Amino acid sequence: MRRAAVFLDRDGTINVEAGYIRDLQDLSLMPGAGQAVKRLNDAGIPVILATNQSGPARGYYPESWIHTLHDSLSALLHQCGAHLDAVYYCPHLPDGTVPEYSLACQCRKPEPGMLNEAAQRHGLNLAESYMVGDKSTDVEVGQRVGSKTILLRSGYGERVLSGEYQWKVTPDFVAPTLVEAVDWILADLALKSLD
Repeated sequence: MRRAAVFLDRDGTINVEAGYIRDLQDLSLMPGAGQAVKRLNDAGIPVILATNQSGPARGYYPESWIHTLHDSLSALLHQCGAHLDAVYYCPHLPDGTVPEYSLACQCRKPEPGMLNEAAQRHGLNLAESYMVGDKSTDVEVGQRVGSKTILLRSGYGERVLSGEYQWKVTPDFVAPTLVEAVDWILADLALKSLD
């Protein structure tokens, strides 16, 4: 039986939005994010990171730096007793400056490649899952695979809601931060279990 999962964007969702992070000192968790992820862990819900990271395609840093960042992010979560069950990222950008990463792919959100791969590899039911992030691309990728979607007001979220950034989307829920998003997810799952 395939399980529900929670897919999380990275910047502005789990960690503070700080642009293209080139120094580990600029990587810090959003307030309450570690505890929010731990609540999902404790409930037995897989937590999957799905993030666009075009720094390599833009020539800002090598792809290995993304792994360094994710190792540091995992360490920060571990300090809160939390963990990610899997990490997926897309280093591509169609109009990048580094040829090997400059391509139109199926993994850059809102394309569904990362979520589909995670579902296949981990036995996940995307129709019962949740996609949480601060951008229109996060909401759209969730909608494309049939998941419920939550747009956070943190990170770029307020600018998305005002129409200033990306494009208009209609998520299932809008939450101030990941903390309230997890409240909503756990309440929604509890309701489903009563059906």
